[in-house]
Amino acid sequence: MTYIAKPKFHHPGLQKNELGFTHRDYEGKISTLCAGCGHDSITASIIEACFELSIEPHRVAKISGIGCSSKTPDYFLGNSHGFNSVHGRMPSVLTGANLANRNLIYLGVSGDGDSASIGFGQFAHSIRRAVNMTYIVENNGVYGLTKGQFSATADRGSKSKKGVMNTDNAIDLVAMALQLGASFVARSFSGDKTQLVP
Repeated sequence: MTYIAKPKFHHPGLQKNELGFTHRDYEGKISTLCAGCGHDSITASIIEACFELSIEPHRVAKISGIGCSSKTPDYFLGNSHGFNSVHGRMPSVLTGANLANRNLIYLGVSGDGDSASIGFGQFAHSIRRAVNMTYIVENNGVYGLTKGQFSATADRGSKSKKGVMNTDNAIDLVAMALQLGASFVARSFSGDKTQLVP
């Protein structure tokens, strides 16, 4: 987490894309997530991808649920549309927005708890319905906001900081997305930028 305010001055030498935007034009607020959290790496990669693709920020609608992952849309594309929905219901809210305005690019951000537990049915049906969206699941295997309980995606045999072992089998969201017929599925590690933005 950083407490250093972003400068208001835009250096004239900053790299610009085809639209004349700099990386700063794709940023949002300063992150309040824990230092070293992979979610900030994902945010940086979304900023980089939108910059490289010359996407106009105001043409993006970012929808999220509840949890650490669902805080991240506040940290990128500050000039886009955004909505933080109720726990596990991001896909339904995004579907409704998509039906109301098909001219926007829809980006759904959710966590492993949001998508593999309370929102598991929502996850499955958004894929089954082929909703035009990019659905990002920030999966770290724990419920970070509630102090580290295992999520449904935690590997069997994982140990918590308190030494408790996870005895449940993990839900594999990638395998589930493939089985349900998602048009594109990828898995990457937040600590490797070359995987996130090739």
